[in-house]
Amino acid sequence: MEKLRIVFMGTPEFAVGILDTIIQNNYTVVGVITAADKPAGRGQKIKYSAVKEYALKHDLKLLQPTNLKDEVFLSELKSLDANLQMVVAFRMLPKVVWEMPAFGTFNLHASLLPNYRGAAPINWAIINGEQKTGVTTFFIDDKIDTGAMIINAETTIDPNENAGQLHDRLMHIGSTTVIDTLALIEKGNVTTTIQEDSTETKTAYKLNKENCKIDWSKPARAIHDHIRGLSPYPAAWSILSDKNEEWNVKIYESNLIEEAHELKTGSIICTKKSIRVAVKGGYIEIVSLQFPGKKRMSSADLLNGISFSGEARAL
Repeated sequence: MEKLRIVFMGTPEFAVGILDTIIQNNYTVVGVITAADKPAGRGQKIKYSAVKEYALKHDLKLLQPTNLKDEVFLSELKSLDANLQMVVAFRMLPKVVWEMPAFGTFNLHASLLPNYRGAAPINWAIINGEQKTGVTTFFIDDKIDTGAMIINAETTIDPNENAGQLHDRLMHIGSTTVIDTLALIEKGNVTTTIQEDSTETKTAYKLNKENCKIDWSKPARAIHDHIRGLSPYPAAWSILSDKNEEWNVKIYESNLIEEAHELKTGSIICTKKSIRVAVKGGYIEIVSLQFPGKKRMSSADLLNGISFSGEARAL
């Protein structure tokens, strides 16, 4: 049984949980590859990726290439003498990189492949009202998230669970799945399954301003799923309008109220502590939100300082 020498590639917090599990299970990580530093926020200060922060803290060999085909980078990567590479939330790799180690390169993806290939699988599973999801390990090939599957692990999605909560659960499930995958590779016991597409295979499209906007003409359940699927990041948003004023508002949390009414879609109904929007099949009660230039707050706190008229609408 050949001892594994692993190069780990990843960028966000999700990847850190997996990397930490590998280290805690005494696997040898000979190098970590993460995104280049970039300025972020209003002050445009240089921000390190979550994986870089972890690598520095644990004295791991770190590479931050801007070009994965650069000869200097490829030479450095080869010199690490890894026999396995693994990828968690990184970027598409060129063939010269993924075919380098003897045992290949595998990826952990936060969905039950072939469904939800792409950039935002956790978000879209919730937005689309799925009742289950999971994680899959697979060997990388020349397309995105299409390689031969090694193993997967399934979990149910709670009807009110948001993307942040599911992210944290999948990180733990993914950690166990990665350790199981490493054990199979180490023992030479891997059997793979080819992904089979169908007309019903769903995609995890990149999130943007357009697909994060709430469509109030949709049924109540679909809107509730949209809000929780984008919470806490990047957050669903809507325009609230009242008395010739409009606000671009982020909505983080909602309650679903399914009951008949005859109000116009988008009508806002307020009590002293609650904000409801009338939609098809019921109401969306807005629990927490963020007005422009303000912090996230509960609707009750917002209503201490602002009042809406009977003309208020969600657009």
